[in-house]
Amino acid sequence: MPSRFQPTVPLLLSGYGNVGQSFVNLVPLQETGIHVAGIRGHHTEVRLGEEPVVPERSSWEPLGSIDDALTATRAAVLVQALPSSEEAHSRATHEAIAALRRGVHVVTATKSHLVSHWRELQRAAEIGRSRIRISGATGAALPAADLARLGVRGLGCNAVRACPNGTSTFVLDQLSGGAGLADAILEAQRRGIAESDPSADLSGQDAATKVRLMTGLVWGWDVSRMKVQLDPIDHTASARALAAAGQGRRLRAVASASLDRPMLVSVRLESVAAQDPLRHIAGPEKAVVFVCPDAGDITVQGGRSSPQGAAVAMLKDVLNLVDAESPGF
Repeated sequence: MPSRFQPTVPLLLSGYGNVGQSFVNLVPLQETGIHVAGIRGHHTEVRLGEEPVVPERSSWEPLGSIDDALTATRAAVLVQALPSSEEAHSRATHEAIAALRRGVHVVTATKSHLVSHWRELQRAAEIGRSRIRISGATGAALPAADLARLGVRGLGCNAVRACPNGTSTFVLDQLSGGAGLADAILEAQRRGIAESDPSADLSGQDAATKVRLMTGLVWGWDVSRMKVQLDPIDHTASARALAAAGQGRRLRAVASASLDRPMLVSVRLESVAAQDPLRHIAGPEKAVVFVCPDAGDITVQGGRSSPQGAAVAMLKDVLNLVDAESPGF
């Protein structure tokens, strides 16, 4: 931890919605050795000091180029909290590649450009000798990306099974208790678990994306070239959930990938038994099982989805990057 006489590491934050604001609020609460030196919003941006007080947006300047922002802030890390939307996709891609090529590390909770430009981002990082961390994109506070990248390395992992989408798990549990699909979705939205448009969650697309990213880390697959097969939560799911509950099981939207099926991620509604670790997650919790026949399966569970959870995941990634060259343990 730096003393008060040592400069802290500057960060540039891109995206100032709920996740970005949560991240800014987290940083000064801890003696982290980092500070947010600048924020890039939707159309405006602002520079901050080492102990930032974010001014009213009416005083921010018009949004300039990413290169100018990186130069002005001297950022060591670009933190991306942009939405994974079509509108923000080109900006997320351009900013990340520009930063990586300059030697600036990237920590991102944005999924869209990771899925479409996986290899291009890797090449940019190689040119700049920089690094990319994506915990916020693979499961918020759930440390699945860390396990995929390093934790199961050398352990012979040959498959991944996951329920990485909290909305789908919550909805299926509501269905198993007798709720209708529409009511289950409304309850998830009322509790802040589901988005106003839960289609990516219920279709399986979000779960597939997260597992695609994990396979890129654990096996080096090109995420942008992978195929996806989906089994959505639709009007047939209620009967399937009730049937599973009647057998002492739970219906789960399980996203899986295996070395036996290269470059493919499938999401299927599975009736899982009591001994399956995916059976025991509650409500919006998530879980990932790394299947390692020789070492034994490794499961990580918990990490509910929320803006705070994504912000904590990004903070963890930033601190691990900053501390990467520290001596000792």
